[in-house]
Amino acid sequence: MSVPAGPDAGEYRVPGGLLEKLMSVVRPEFRADVLAFDAADPVFGSPACMVGGCGRPSSSRGLCVGHEGRWRSCGRPPLEEFAATTAAGFAQSALLHCRVPGCGYGVAAMNLCNHHARHWIKAGRPGIDGWLGALPPGLAAAGRGRECAVPRCPVWAQPGGTLCRVHQRAWIRHGRPGMDEWLARFAGFRPGLPAHEQIDLRGLPPALKLELQYALQHRRDDQTVRVRPREVRGAVGFLRKAKAGSVLDPGLDGTAVPAAHRGLLRYARRVLEDLAEGAGWDAGYPRDTWKLRRLGISGKGAEIRFGDIPQPWLKDLAKRWARWRLSTGVPGERAQAGIRAVTRLAGFLAARDVTALAQVDRALLERYLADLHRELAGQDIQGKQTGQLAAFLTDTRRHGWDATLPPDAVLYPEDYPAAPKAGSALPRHVAEHVMQQAEDEARLASWDNSAYRLITLILVQCGLRISSALTLAFDCVTRDSQGAPYLRYYNTKMKREALVPIDEELAAGIRGQQERVTSRWPAQTPALFPRPLRNITGQHTMTSGTYRDALYRWLERCDIRDEHGEPVHLTPHQWRHTLGTRLINRDVPQHVVQKILDHDSAEMTALYARLSDKTVREHWERARKVGASGQPVQINPDGPLGDAAWTGQQLSRATQALPNGYCQLPVVKTCPHANSCFSEQCKPSCKVDMP
Repeated sequence: MSVPAGPDAGEYRVPGGLLEKLMSVVRPEFRADVLAFDAADPVFGSPACMVGGCGRPSSSRGLCVGHEGRWRSCGRPPLEEFAATTAAGFAQSALLHCRVPGCGYGVAAMNLCNHHARHWIKAGRPGIDGWLGALPPGLAAAGRGRECAVPRCPVWAQPGGTLCRVHQRAWIRHGRPGMDEWLARFAGFRPGLPAHEQIDLRGLPPALKLELQYALQHRRDDQTVRVRPREVRGAVGFLRKAKAGSVLDPGLDGTAVPAAHRGLLRYARRVLEDLAEGAGWDAGYPRDTWKLRRLGISGKGAEIRFGDIPQPWLKDLAKRWARWRLSTGVPGERAQAGIRAVTRLAGFLAARDVTALAQVDRALLERYLADLHRELAGQDIQGKQTGQLAAFLTDTRRHGWDATLPPDAVLYPEDYPAAPKAGSALPRHVAEHVMQQAEDEARLASWDNSAYRLITLILVQCGLRISSALTLAFDCVTRDSQGAPYLRYYNTKMKREALVPIDEELAAGIRGQQERVTSRWPAQTPALFPRPLRNITGQHTMTSGTYRDALYRWLERCDIRDEHGEPVHLTPHQWRHTLGTRLINRDVPQHVVQKILDHDSAEMTALYARLSDKTVREHWERARKVGASGQPVQINPDGPLGDAAWTGQQLSRATQALPNGYCQLPVVKTCPHANSCFSEQCKPSCKVDMP
């Protein structure tokens, strides 16, 4: 159905049924033509003006609009001093009256009306208090002037006019509209609250007004960001000037909207589309684009697109697979990756006139793998695409979604691109000379946010993934029977809880963060690191992008450089690799490192933990291989005969059995010690226990 639209709305028709839905969901408190909110409102309100007794919402610098203007006119004194000395009243109050006793005209300068201000200037601009005290009787106000035509305005109308000085200037700024029209706009405003702190929706088409009322109601219920009424007034003024008929008008989607109003109108458009198109699987499943938020799925991956799959039979299978994966808790971004793999396969099948799943046999898959290798060889995406396609075929067969899938339509482990051998990948840990710079106390103290500093320490000392660190619970520290502290966290990759030991210093840092969070969100949030912005209730956790941006700014500010003198670039996950490498190089057993990093296998730990050159050198010097003549043996340990060559060298060395060990001295060398193998001097070269 169509809804009323503005005169220039064109032929655009909003989605059918939207008007009825809006009529049923917009609550009475948001159905008014003029919306006014208390200063304590969590979304549309603001902390009260810092001037005692004012009570109006603050605009900037902790002052309301009126007191901020007065602060500027007073020469911008210190805010605390100004707030303590200025009066609470301002616009439409006694302070706007001329200071001359009995005069009720609006002020122009020095809190005097135009008439008395001219006389004060002619008198040579004396001290205002002294001038008022010596005011000639002829200058005093004679009688009461006419009241301003604006309802409840206490200031007199200007001589010869119907409006006070303030309202007359506002009437001129608005283009001198008809007086009846101008006065009617004041009828719906809340008394005692300035018009600029109220949202006037009058003058908009009925449907557009209802759309904005719903968007404001939805923003109020979300409680994510604060929206100042003057920001909404600006957007309403833009829509009124553009003669828009609906927020969903195509012309309002893009750069045609001024940047100041773009955020609010995009939000309104999104929530209206959600309302029009519906939420849940029944409404979303038939669509070629799934908005995951409408399916109740949060996190990365805003939507999944099926529109590029031309084959209906393959699109149906892809949708069924994606729905099943999402319902089992697979993250949205991983489900996205799976559909991208199916979409690429769909393009390959379309180019070869494959019209049914029964034609997708092993021979066709081998041709597809060759095509995939030709295009993506050497890239990580090749293995990911192969793995996602293998999962799609396996799940289709296992769940019986299509019985026509040939039995030989299978991808085997050998079909995956060759992975690098364990230990052959380039190290990802941070070099020690870079870590020395990053862990320098002066540099750590330069963090401009204590929460970011604490996150960095947790990543470096505990080796958590960034996703696990940012989702730490508020009370994440636990202690054992001996009182030693541990960090309890949720391993977001393995989907399980884990513990890692921490020291008292880090535990104290966590207590400090808890105190800071409690001071900002007294109702207590569930997370140790709430999102700093767009988080009125404190229920939303910080995102990895927020920390990454702060990390990169900190690295640049601290001028941390690599071995080539270039500015260093690292990712939060490299702290995890660094911890594993450090532990291994400190002779911590690998199974202990595996437990600390919460790995499932020792192979995964081996990918993280790398022996440094220094550690290798130390172990080599402690167990250097020498031949029968006592000279070092040069053997390539990676060669095919490496083990056999060393075995031969071992056989050429005779070790002498002793009551307390054995002698390691090569047999062709003469022992210089008087009491061979039993003297203290011989101990370094013999495996003996001295008495």
